[in-house]
Amino acid sequence: MDITEKPPRAKSGRSRRKSRGDDAPEADARPYHHLPDGTFRNPKGSPSRSLGRMKHSGPFFLEMLKRGMRKVEVPEGHVLPRGEAVRSLEAHIDGQEDFLTWLGHAAFLIRIGGLTVLTDPYLSTYAGPAGLGPRRFVKSGIPIPELPRVDLLVVSHNHYDHLDERALARLPHKSHMTVVVPLKLGDFFRERGFPNVVELDWHESHRIKGVSVTALPVVHWSRRSGFDTNRTLWAGFALESKDHKLFFGGDSGYGPVFEELGKQYGPFDTALVGIGAYEPRQMMKASHATPEEAVQIGLDLKARRLVGMHWGTVLLTIEPPFEPPVRFRAAGEAAGIAADDIWVMAIGETRPLRGWPSNR
Repeated sequence: MDITEKPPRAKSGRSRRKSRGDDAPEADARPYHHLPDGTFRNPKGSPSRSLGRMKHSGPFFLEMLKRGMRKVEVPEGHVLPRGEAVRSLEAHIDGQEDFLTWLGHAAFLIRIGGLTVLTDPYLSTYAGPAGLGPRRFVKSGIPIPELPRVDLLVVSHNHYDHLDERALARLPHKSHMTVVVPLKLGDFFRERGFPNVVELDWHESHRIKGVSVTALPVVHWSRRSGFDTNRTLWAGFALESKDHKLFFGGDSGYGPVFEELGKQYGPFDTALVGIGAYEPRQMMKASHATPEEAVQIGLDLKARRLVGMHWGTVLLTIEPPFEPPVRFRAAGEAAGIAADDIWVMAIGETRPLRGWPSNR
């Protein structure tokens, strides 16, 4: 549905859907991803998170501990100098075109339909609480004080490498921006000074200044502490203006849900897809796609352009940190996608989102 004005907090998905009959139990009206205890689960056909996790967890954490003691060698050109990045962003802000700026990991600045959008702003040092957790090995592409005024903040889920409380505290213009999040994540933002918060269930939409934002199912999970697993929803998002349709994948493994989304919502002009944090495979397959699976997600979505994200910023898993873009490009070429339509951006880089004539 397309909602032009929505109350600050969305109701539960169960109350929005009609029952199958007057005598049918209330549970019959509950969407598949809503569980009776109030938690959530992945779409039908998704890989299981439990498969192989215990077997691989010990060696995984030992390897991550070793990696944390070593310096990451960052290739030349992976990160733009801050001054160059800021000047390029300012030049695009002054222009009229839609654009995309990669801040690192899953954090982007997007201008679409005249709206300035910020996604999953992990912009501080640690992906964890109180200075704990993995430490990013490159700075964010644009310093927080140099960010333009944000109209729409979109956050896909509550993991620390996507929901960065320290960065949120430093964002200016909180009263100006609209925050769109999955179900049950709204209070986190309201309690931190964001007055305009919209919670969406999968397949719900909110419209702001001519741009619609729709929460879409993806294959992931949520947890902020040891006691709240899957108590808030996770999502990808479709952003659509009259000239451009963009998919932001947040975090996701691969599953049949993407072919369903392509049929229902495609084609997309641009898809931002995660290509990193995929090894060991049995442990990560229900959370993060491989580069090859990311290309398949794009094909399933009927996306014309694919942009790799969720790599090259912080060590979360054990694959070589600069392997993902090599495999991503190779998979795109093998799938017959033009090299110009497989984007591997530098952190801090801004590119215009020149679209194609719409056939929708």
